[in-house]
Amino acid sequence: MDKVYNKLVRDNIPEIIRRNGEEPVCHVLSEDEYWDALLKKDEEELIEVKEADSIEERKKELADKLELIRAMAEFNGFTLDDIIKEAETKASKNGAFQKRLFLERVVPKK
Repeated sequence: MDKVYNKLVRDNIPEIIRRNGEEPVCHVLSEDEYWDALLKKDEEELIEVKEADSIEERKKELADKLELIRAMAEFNGFTLDDIIKEAETKASKNGAFQKRLFLERVVPKK
């Protein structure tokens, strides 16, 4: 019986499947389909980060998310370095998340 995945996969996955004696059925996505698939894959990877049982597994899942960010950047015409520079600009203006601050509420001035 066929295993149905219907999801974006890394470029070498079809060849890996062939080496395992199975035949992948794939097609190349249109621009709109590709962007939607990237977003869906990002949601999938976030769940995998949340469910990671070890630091090593979490590192691997975060690497998958980083590869998705790279693909999303390239899709939009910029590089991962462009995103890193933008993150650094935002961090210098608004800070990062190093202090672990959790904003509960804002009390208006009287």
